[in-house]
Amino acid sequence: MGYYLAGVKLGQTVDITGIDLKHGRSYPFEYIRKDVLEVLKDDDYLKQFDLINASPPCQTHSRAKHLMKAQGNETKKLDLLPEVTAALIKSGQPYVIENVVGSPLKNTIMLCGSAFGLKVRRHRLFESNIALIGTVCNHKEQGKPIGVYGALGDQPQGRNLKTGEYVYGGRIAQTIDEASDAMGINWMKWGELKEAIPPAYTQYIGEQIIRNKQVG
Repeated sequence: MGYYLAGVKLGQTVDITGIDLKHGRSYPFEYIRKDVLEVLKDDDYLKQFDLINASPPCQTHSRAKHLMKAQGNETKKLDLLPEVTAALIKSGQPYVIENVVGSPLKNTIMLCGSAFGLKVRRHRLFESNIALIGTVCNHKEQGKPIGVYGALGDQPQGRNLKTGEYVYGGRIAQTIDEASDAMGINWMKWGELKEAIPPAYTQYIGEQIIRNKQVG
């Protein structure tokens, strides 16, 4: 959606295609349900796109994995980042790869929701073979953010490892409407919102790419 808002175009129309193993019922553009690793093997198919944006599963690199482990849970998500990165580099096409802070992406920029006036922070890294500029966090003006993760209406809490004090963290969104407003997304359910990034991020990236006449 962010690239659409930025105006990334093929010819005279905006043409955006999403590919994933999930059903994609909420996806607002053309959607193909397929194993992305199979798609990435087809160089001829990839060359029809002006820009490829990839968001491999982030759970294996997320800080939240430590919380899951402490609660006796383990993520079942595969780490597809190495395969996706290698395939996009091999393709020679312009690409952007998104993942969490702590992931092994290289030569990255970081974006923060506070820089866009959003109510989430959601720091994310972006690697690209196109020169990009990141944002500066504006946490003070934003104030305490609204969490869009875990369980709707939950209250994060636990013991501070440094002080030993039992503390309460930021507030999780109480309703879907509140979560949607915080993210700038109004077409997803809770399970999708938790794994999404705000469209403001890719709009910001898309506008840079167009301005530099690298794509579009």
